[in-house]
Amino acid sequence: MDKTALALTPGLTPALGYALLVGLGLATLVLALGIKRALVHNTHDFIISNRKIGFGFGVGSVISVWTWSMAVMMTTAMTFEWGLSGLFWFVVPNGLAVMLLIPFTRILRQKMPNGYTISEFTKNRFSQSGVATSIVTLTMIFGIILEILINLKGASVVMSTIFGLDWSYAAAVGLVSVLIYSYFGGLWTSVMTATINLLMITVPAAIIVSLAFDAVPGGAPAVVQRVGAVDPDYLSVLRPEAAAGFGITLAFGIFAAAIADQTFWQKAWSIKSEYVNRTFLWAGALFYPIPICLGVLGLIGIAYGLNVSDIGGDSAAIGPYLISHLGLPLVVVIAYVLMVLAACYSTIDGASSALSSIVAIDIVKRFAPLTPEGRLFVLTKLSSLVGGIIALAIVLSGVDFTTLVLTTYALKTSILLPLILAILWPRTNTIGFVGGIVLAIAIGMPVRHVYGDLIGTVTIVAVSGLTVVLGALLRPERFDYDRLHTAVSLDERANGEDLLPAVPVGQA
Repeated sequence: MDKTALALTPGLTPALGYALLVGLGLATLVLALGIKRALVHNTHDFIISNRKIGFGFGVGSVISVWTWSMAVMMTTAMTFEWGLSGLFWFVVPNGLAVMLLIPFTRILRQKMPNGYTISEFTKNRFSQSGVATSIVTLTMIFGIILEILINLKGASVVMSTIFGLDWSYAAAVGLVSVLIYSYFGGLWTSVMTATINLLMITVPAAIIVSLAFDAVPGGAPAVVQRVGAVDPDYLSVLRPEAAAGFGITLAFGIFAAAIADQTFWQKAWSIKSEYVNRTFLWAGALFYPIPICLGVLGLIGIAYGLNVSDIGGDSAAIGPYLISHLGLPLVVVIAYVLMVLAACYSTIDGASSALSSIVAIDIVKRFAPLTPEGRLFVLTKLSSLVGGIIALAIVLSGVDFTTLVLTTYALKTSILLPLILAILWPRTNTIGFVGGIVLAIAIGMPVRHVYGDLIGTVTIVAVSGLTVVLGALLRPERFDYDRLHTAVSLDERANGEDLLPAVPVGQA
């Protein structure tokens, strides 16, 4: 297998690339307009889908928002860099993270059935503590911005690698394509289009990867033999250096990203209560085939002796590079591009929808509770546009993505144990919760800088958890979770009960 034999598939012009970017957005816009007309009449519909999402759309939307560019491109990159151990450490925590949300979603749907955001839970859990609520709200917003910009980066990498597009133009066009359709339908649009996008990812992924291995002389057996000849460790699933180098740290980051992600909590409160547990169980389990399937493409890159400089200096480009250089038919390459774009678009859409719920509940209704429905509806929809513009500005600024990702994941890791204990342990109090997060950042971040990701991550988790326990010992108190039932919600204030009557969109 000689990498000099790899050549770009003819017909992959910039015009075709832009047509795919815009075409997928326009096709989804048509669907979004229909959804808006039928289902979206007020802010409540826009941010929580009237709590009527069923099992099928629930599973599809949860998988789709978790199958972002990291799942379809970074899984290939991790396999390319570390072999099967990279695939193992990237894939296993991702599915588990979704399934591990079940006990937390079960408790909050029972105790706070009319909730909207995890920040709203924090406000009611810690006696209206402004500090605790603000910390959680900022963490959610940072995470959402990160999701959007990472997927913009993913879309720009695949388009620049395959079609030679300027990455900044590709990111801008892709973002506009998503935000236009997500603006109209909110969560209903996100759920339905995400499920459709999931169908564009699963079946095509299996077919495309099979065709890619068939395009290699000797097929899959020859790839495995060649990879073993390059370095037998590439075929080892449990390389210690992979676990220490990124695996353990990534696992904590993924768990933290899931529990501190409003994208998931929005789904938890919008899915019909009888389907919540099953939805997250099946979504976590059915997620696995996607990254496993796409991840093994990285073995082909190893077999051909490619290095990062051959593919433009970014290991995330290995999947797009191989698909466009193995001699596959043009239609197969297009199918791969649409698959990656579907993953990126659905996650950006889901993140934008989650941001709208945060703005409506945790910002506007918190600081201006008497905001009329019409104005709230407009502000809620505009927030998704603002979030996307901020993410695009960060992307175009040339910021160091590695630093941004690590910083945001560190922030989410610092909130992991305090938030878990706040949900599960009634003795968790405000001092322990806030102190745990603040001290984890103040102590753990310098340790991470000096001693590396692994020791830094363990320090952050240990400090945050021990501080919560210490706070409970210093000020013993028990929280009555039944008090969460009395939390005033957006959809229970009509006429002294409801501040958000069902105002038609056209009148908003």
